[in-house]
Amino acid sequence: MGRLEMVWGRRGVSDGRFQKPRAMAIDDQDRIYVVDMTARIQVFDSRGRFLHGWRTPAKEAGKPTGLSVGRDGRILVADTHYYRLLAYSPFGELLQTIGGTFGQQPGQFGLVTDAVEDSQGNLYIGEYGEYDRIQKFASDGQFLLQWGGPGFPPGRFARPQNLAIDPQERIWVADACNHRIQVFDTEGKLLQLWGAQGRQPGRLCYPYDLVLAPDASVYVAEFGNHRIQRFTSDGRSLGCWGSHGRDEGQLANPWALVRDSQGYIHVLDTGNHRVQKVRI
Repeated sequence: MGRLEMVWGRRGVSDGRFQKPRAMAIDDQDRIYVVDMTARIQVFDSRGRFLHGWRTPAKEAGKPTGLSVGRDGRILVADTHYYRLLAYSPFGELLQTIGGTFGQQPGQFGLVTDAVEDSQGNLYIGEYGEYDRIQKFASDGQFLLQWGGPGFPPGRFARPQNLAIDPQERIWVADACNHRIQVFDTEGKLLQLWGAQGRQPGRLCYPYDLVLAPDASVYVAEFGNHRIQRFTSDGRSLGCWGSHGRDEGQLANPWALVRDSQGYIHVLDTGNHRVQKVRI
């Protein structure tokens, strides 16, 4: 399943190259944002042409592992090892910081993974480590509520690596180390759960990212299975793309994916330090 359109990027530290890229986002102008192990956020057009970039304020403790785009175009950066969320303009101006203190109290964080924003401007921020939870904040950074906790029972998490929000304002969570997808309302009530560990179609192995398509299908990047899998919204597999390797059309531990306005899927092929653009 799927047709490879193009491959762009290669290993390196100069503009347009990658050093183990680990998160990706796309805005409404099809600009693609990628963060890698140099703590650079690089911006590209949908053909992989480098536009501009910037760095997060610190990187000695670790690098960001999550990127998303807020409703007003802000770039939400999970500054994972500094226990905070950074919100930037599309050109790298730091606009807001939430968190920055390690801990389990409201407004404190473990290792931040990702964030999404609802229509009211509320932010939902995921974290893993000791706490494995999602915290909800008002637009001004005021803590509102939290849910989750470490574990396998429904509603709990083992590394909620990526979040997405749909038009009904349901929060989708790639519960990576539980090898499943969980869906919640904005108050943290569990609405849906599907997925189990395995390699056959319909199973998951470390789902690190997910994208919700307009036709209600769900694309999942499987770090452990080196593939992209497409599902119905209730978890029925519609097919897989990719296999483990270095050749074009093969993947090595993909961390992320985005869908552009033309329906192409851009896959962050982390272990190969590149992006592959696919029609799935």
